[in-house]
Amino acid sequence: MGLHQKNIETLPFVTAELNYLAPTNGKPRTYALEPPAGEPKSTALPEPHNVPIFDGRGIADSISLDREGFALVRHPTSVRDFYDDNEVRKVYYPAAEAFLRATLKADRVFIFDHTVRRRVEGSADVRGGGPRQPATRVHVDQTDLSGRNRVREHLPDEADELLKGRVQVINLWRPIRGPLLDAPLAMADAQSVAPADLIASDLIYPGRNGETYSVKYSPAHRWFYFPKMTADEALLLKCYDSRTDGNARFAPHTAFVDPSTPADAPPRESIELRTLVFHRH
Repeated sequence: MGLHQKNIETLPFVTAELNYLAPTNGKPRTYALEPPAGEPKSTALPEPHNVPIFDGRGIADSISLDREGFALVRHPTSVRDFYDDNEVRKVYYPAAEAFLRATLKADRVFIFDHTVRRRVEGSADVRGGGPRQPATRVHVDQTDLSGRNRVREHLPDEADELLKGRVQVINLWRPIRGPLLDAPLAMADAQSVAPADLIASDLIYPGRNGETYSVKYSPAHRWFYFPKMTADEALLLKCYDSRTDGNARFAPHTAFVDPSTPADAPPRESIELRTLVFHRH
């Protein structure tokens, strides 16, 4: 049963401001480096909307990665220091790869990068300029184009063959310390998001361009979060799926300011792995 068939209005919720994409002329673009002289850092300007964000814990068993585009999973880890890049790659990567392969019944999982975030009050989210900050705009990490291009970028010699099967880009997101009270992650039910709501946007890096989806507001969107996530819990987020048979393909998400967060809550610390997931059929 999809969430649209459930009476979600009976669930606890908070009302919070989410930053959607304001109308813009031309394709939105954001520089991940210093922009050229006279160019703005980004033409993707925020349009805030107050929306209800429902507590999904009571219906977590009804939420499916393939239908809603996200899922809460239990995933204990033996990593002691997520700020140690070497330990993350040697300990966390293999364990996460095995977990995803089993959970998603995949033939192969390839982890292509990870990001550690630690919220610092007043800091901008600048690559290479201190800890990465929570992403505070509604977005999807990949598009129909960039999802396929990730395969060619990371596995060029095998890409043609791999792209004949089902390809997904799945993020594995978790708090480093819990319970997480500050800047939790909100996910939109993919079934409530129309294709026209997703706006392809350029992300300009030194030497290459990426593409993500910005999201324009619709009152039809249904938002969920899982409050007080522990360090043994994680979220699966679908950022791309090559299958076009009605399953979720893209799940918009964003960090948000939870109005119920205590004033003395520790700042959010989290890590996300970005992975390519392959199925032969």
